Amino acid sequence: SILNPGRIVAGAGCIESIAELVADFGATQALIVSDEGVARAGLIDRPKALLEAAGVTVAVIDSTPPEPEVGQVEALLAIAQTQACDLVIGIGGGSAMDVAKIIAVLLTNKVSLRQLLNKAPIAQRGLPTLMIPTTAGTGSEATPNSILLVPEDELKVGIVSAKLMPDCVLLDPTMTIGLPPAITASTGMDALTHAIECYASKKGNPFSELYALKAITLISRSIRKAFTDGANLEARHDMLLGAMYGGMCIATSSTTAVHALAYPLGGKYRIAHGISNAILLPYVMRFNQVGNNRKFRDMAVAMGLDVATLKDEQAADKMIDALFVLNHDLEIPA
Repeated sequence: SILNPGRIVAGAGCIESIAELVADFGATQALIVSDEGVARAGLIDRPKALLEAAGVTVAVIDSTPPEPEVGQVEALLAIAQTQACDLVIGIGGGSAMDVAKIIAVLLTNKVSLRQLLNKAPIAQRGLPTLMIPTTAGTGSEATPNSILLVPEDELKVGIVSAKLMPDCVLLDPTMTIGLPPAITASTGMDALTHAIECYASKKGNPFSELYALKAITLISRSIRKAFTDGANLEARHDMLLGAMYGGMCIATSSTTAVHALAYPLGGKYRIAHGISNAILLPYVMRFNQVGNNRKFRDMAVAMGLDVATLKDEQAADKMIDALFVLNHDLEIPA
């Protein structure tokens, strides 16, 4: 089964088409959901100005916290309910996009956030959604998931529904130029983890395998460049595409033990999600390797490693060794 966003527009400068995309939905009142860091960086200014110049009224919520708690999202929803809007735009990293998706659904469905966390179904699609990622990591722009922190349980919990899949995505690498090296590393490793886990997963299938290998190729060849030279537009574009393909993997396959172990690290110790994943990734893959060395060879090739003369097990070993080296190069704590 394949489930993707309704429309994807990519390329440097494609943010300039936002008014046209919004017009396609017949929307005249947009709500932008973002966070303080993105707002301070001025990344909301251009899309907001373009929309207002086209006659669209724009309300902004720029207080999404990193890795938001349930109560914090309920407070943001209460603000959104005071705004007249017919389209929701998420601008930021995974937290902002996840909250934007949830708000769009809760504005049109008679169900509470707590009920959704307890697996209540979403009866109908929410308001149209447009996602503009400013990090290259979570792939939230291409998943039917929203991840929230439940502090009383010290856990992160995912709300998953096809009705959360965004209607439109804008992938503009110029929106990621100012991303600091540490965030480039942690979010980039999150994206790589999505691709690797989904490819190695028992739920892997022809759709997820296609996306995963492409994501691994794009991220492996560009993450160091994006880390050391944040203004490298080609590397930034690779990372955005790789992150989106990683999200598409999640939508068609699934993450596995790395994410299962990372969620309590985030929930209990508030370790950033990308860092948790990066630390765990090589160890979990070493444990999983025996299950399918051939798949690990495929991933080694996608990473650009020379494994032509190696047996499958040796190629798999080399791929996992390369993950340790990558973490070191990106200054990920061990």
